[in-house]
Amino acid sequence: MAAEKPKRGKNELPTPIIVKKVTVVAAGHHGGAWKVAYADFVTAMMAFFLLLWLLGATTEKQRKGIADYFTPTLVKLKQESAGSNGMLGGSSITDADSYPNRAGQTGNRAMTIPRDTTGGPKEGGERIKKVQAMKDRLAAKLESNPRLARLAKQVRMVDTTEGIRIDLVDDADFSMFQLGTTVLTPDASALLEAIAGMLSGELGGISIRGHTDALPWNGGAGANNWSLSAGRAEATRQALIGRGIGENRFRKIEGVADREPLIQANPQDPRNRRISILLMR
Repeated sequence: MAAEKPKRGKNELPTPIIVKKVTVVAAGHHGGAWKVAYADFVTAMMAFFLLLWLLGATTEKQRKGIADYFTPTLVKLKQESAGSNGMLGGSSITDADSYPNRAGQTGNRAMTIPRDTTGGPKEGGERIKKVQAMKDRLAAKLESNPRLARLAKQVRMVDTTEGIRIDLVDDADFSMFQLGTTVLTPDASALLEAIAGMLSGELGGISIRGHTDALPWNGGAGANNWSLSAGRAEATRQALIGRGIGENRFRKIEGVADREPLIQANPQDPRNRRISILLMR
């Protein structure tokens, strides 16, 4: 039998009722930054597994083709160079170079051209063939004459973005012009005759640029290396016209004095004196 509750006295107050209010605070909003990080992680993992699949599902030849597609190309024009010292030794923008490239690589070709290419000018195949054909024709002309064969080392042929440039370079034993004048030497006249014969079979406009070394010109008042280089370029134009090149083929004649030295370390080097004949594209 349950114990009876003690009876409240007549004058006693009732027991107070205590109400406790509890407030539940929900956790704050975290934002969406984690979603971005997670998406980056998933994308990286997808690329990684795609790479693994490509490595396992392709042949060595296919992998090389994919690598070539994503490899950046670096075109070295080498406008300031007249090439090697061999007969008609020049360098094309497609030749192997020794310039330092990115990632420490050296000796890469500036442009990737398949060995069996037969494409047009855009692919570079026809352009390379044309330069080589011109070199062969000029070399044959020079080698047929013992006098000209001795001068073959003075001729450099270079492929540039503007066209095929032929440099006729002076040295300690050869000069295109008599000292301080615009008069061609006999050897230079014979050399230009061979070059005119080669150019007559090619299409395209012709530009001629004269260069001097940095030695002061002592030709008298009112003249300088600027006028001398321009005069020599004009004398070269006249010589080519006299040897069968049409006058309407010439697009530009200019002299740049000593501002574009071939041997930059020594502006007074005689090899800085040269005539550049450009067969334009």
